[in-house]
Amino acid sequence: MDNHSTTRVDPRVLDAMLPFFGEEFGNAASTTHEFGRRAAAACDRAREHVARLIGAEAKEIIFTSGATESDNLAIKGVAAMARKRGNHIITAGTEHHAVLDPCKRLAREGFDVTFVPIDRCGLVDPADVRRAINDQTILISIMAANNEIGTIAPVAEIGRIARERGVPFHTDATQAVGRVPVDVNAMNVDLLSLSAHKMYGPKGVGVLYVRRRPPVRLSPLFDGGGHERNMRSGTVAVPLAVGLGRASELCVAEMDDEARRLAALRDRLRNGLEAQIDEVTLNGHPALRLPGNLNMSFAYVEGEALLMSMKDVAVSSGSACTSASPEPSYVLKAIGLSDDLAHASIRFGLGRFNTEEEVDYTIGCVAEAVGRLRRMSAVWESRTRPAVGRD
Repeated sequence: MDNHSTTRVDPRVLDAMLPFFGEEFGNAASTTHEFGRRAAAACDRAREHVARLIGAEAKEIIFTSGATESDNLAIKGVAAMARKRGNHIITAGTEHHAVLDPCKRLAREGFDVTFVPIDRCGLVDPADVRRAINDQTILISIMAANNEIGTIAPVAEIGRIARERGVPFHTDATQAVGRVPVDVNAMNVDLLSLSAHKMYGPKGVGVLYVRRRPPVRLSPLFDGGGHERNMRSGTVAVPLAVGLGRASELCVAEMDDEARRLAALRDRLRNGLEAQIDEVTLNGHPALRLPGNLNMSFAYVEGEALLMSMKDVAVSSGSACTSASPEPSYVLKAIGLSDDLAHASIRFGLGRFNTEEEVDYTIGCVAEAVGRLRRMSAVWESRTRPAVGRD
């Protein structure tokens, strides 16, 4: 139940990858012989599958080690290339740390970073983005879907505003791609980040989509052999790229049906929890959310204690990248939750391999654990204890 942190590699993806760990071991850059040419052809097919998934051209697909590298390459790459004409970047305070931290680093180096506000559902108002743009703005970066609360952003409208003002637009679409339709042209996206392991592919590989027309210019993070259109030097991990390509191919074929099934499972989970547990609330937008995302607060329960009470159910109290932090989720704080309620929140991420039986089992486990923890809570007991009147 934690498929937002990572997903299982689909067996069909693993089958596609396996030959490239053995007999098909060529380097995709060594095209002077057949081994390398077959590897290069496999990578080209993978690019085509990823491109088809997001409405791009194969030549616009740059392989990276994952979305964190892609985000860094997009943000720092644009900043380095455009510094002479501007130093202003627009983003939101609820972005993943792979966006926030590069922006904060650039701020320490003299860049001006604007964090546009979000509403109580986690939505960015495109009008706020429009107002934030000035003649020094060189990049807008707004995520397509939030990794904690699942809220889907108005990316197309923000992209239209960016295009009108001539500002490159980047979106971290790690949680959206493969789960909901994404089209870089319809959404006016210039740069897009994704990771394979969020869509039933392998860990360690991702993509940065870089628009060619009109062209987006980037300064590479590191130099070497000039691979990936001189944007990302280093030998392409062919088995992983092949896995990402196959995972993308499966998403193109199955995403619509899968989204309907996951939305039904998500609603079954929510309805079951609300039926069995008092004082439980939904976090994020009630409708504009990822099909498999459910983030809920269980009042008067410590989220970490709830996680520890369910040994055989994998859920999380927030982003996997900040799970070791004792601080309440910055995303939940940004949408207006108190520290106590933010600490009492759990993220459920349903995925391709979850079943109705697992959902029902999870409902029972959560209900039992919440009830037990509340019975141990003096605050809960004092709240539910009847008041004693005076004579």
